[in-house]
Amino acid sequence: MSFPAGITSPPPTVPNTLITFPAPQILLVTLNRPKQLNAIPTTSHPLFDALWRWYDGQPTLRCAILTGTGRAFCAGADLKQWNARNEQALSGLPPPPSDSNNGDAGASKMGVQSGFAGLSNRGGKKPVIAAVNGLCLGGGMEVVLNCDVILAAEDARFGLPEVKRGVIALAGALPRLVRTVGKQRAAEMALLGRHYTAAEMERWGVVNKD
Repeated sequence: MSFPAGITSPPPTVPNTLITFPAPQILLVTLNRPKQLNAIPTTSHPLFDALWRWYDGQPTLRCAILTGTGRAFCAGADLKQWNARNEQALSGLPPPPSDSNNGDAGASKMGVQSGFAGLSNRGGKKPVIAAVNGLCLGGGMEVVLNCDVILAAEDARFGLPEVKRGVIALAGALPRLVRTVGKQRAAEMALLGRHYTAAEMERWGVVNKD
């Protein structure tokens, strides 16, 4: 891979993630697990954290864009990993140390304080734009709520379905959602777990433009 002038070091590698530079000052990060709806395994959160820290430290990069391939932006945590972990817990065996938590269940349990995909609780100094296509659920929704700008395709669908799995979104989304859409609408999203269109999210002030 060739890098734009001014890049001081290669970007950290994240599995199933494409890192490109559509313009010299722009970093494009594309989630690339289309068959898994771009679900993110727990082990990738520290790697994303390193990537966003690298971005903040590059003097020539001014903006980053996050998007996904296929029919989803990001469907949240990797459910196969989730189910395997639960089965292991039921068997009485402890989970591996690097995989002892639910990827959607709290930034402090992801190995990094920056949260899901290194973004849901990120406090970086440079802007990140979410370009949302298709499904944006669970951890994916938590990520976009901490992005600086959210652009959505007409087919984008947003939601926090954790309640349907008996868990709750604890990677940073709920306080931001309350501030953005109000307590009642935030409660509706968290308690019903349904999908919302890009147009609905634009009306509620979550999406900048659909």
